Amino acid sequence: MPDKDAGTPRVFLYRHGQTEWSQSGRYTGVSEIPLTEHGEKQVLASGKIIVGDGKLIDPAKLAHVYISPRQRAQQTFNISFSDADKQKLRDANKVSDTERLAEWGYGLYEGLLTKEIRALRKEHGLDADKEWDIWADGCEEGESPQQVTDRLDSLIQEIRAIHAGNMHGENPCDVVLVAHGHTLRAFTKRWLGYPMDFPLSMMLEPGAVGVLSYQHHSIDEPAFLVGYGFPFPE
Repeated sequence: MPDKDAGTPRVFLYRHGQTEWSQSGRYTGVSEIPLTEHGEKQVLASGKIIVGDGKLIDPAKLAHVYISPRQRAQQTFNISFSDADKQKLRDANKVSDTERLAEWGYGLYEGLLTKEIRALRKEHGLDADKEWDIWADGCEEGESPQQVTDRLDSLIQEIRAIHAGNMHGENPCDVVLVAHGHTLRAFTKRWLGYPMDFPLSMMLEPGAVGVLSYQHHSIDEPAFLVGYGFPFPE
């Protein structure tokens, strides 16, 4: 972040590592699919570089860590933070498991590939004029874009209440979200004030971390950081 925005609160988006289903492209909502060995290594590698004292995600500067209750997100938090830092955060009541960060409820599409979902919807008489788009159409017997919007907006309101009054670094109040690919991209759209069907193409690899913040120290100017300079080790 440029010097003029130094101290502005941040939200770190930490996607869980690879699972067998994420590797194969299967939609994984409520299914409890653990991290693969490679997924654990992805999270460990990211954590070693960016989580810790004086690093990009400095536990001493965190106001809260919100975690999806799904096993793969829990594993990601447990691997990426040291035991000592996890204990300090929990002792300070700064860690919450929340269904608001659960992955999109895929309903009938759980465990399917995109091509299988589109074929199923055609069988059901849907999408005669266009291809299925989760951001606009949602999921049969699962969540609609509005339902996902509502739960994420609730979390955003809570985070902004933490950040308000601390826009110049008055108190350490960075936030970490440990969650899923669709949920974190949906969160980004809502953070920026866009509807779910806004055509904002985003990528977030397993085990990767994104950063959201604000421009001009203003809580009314939410932004995302396209690039970020890492802290210089002392």
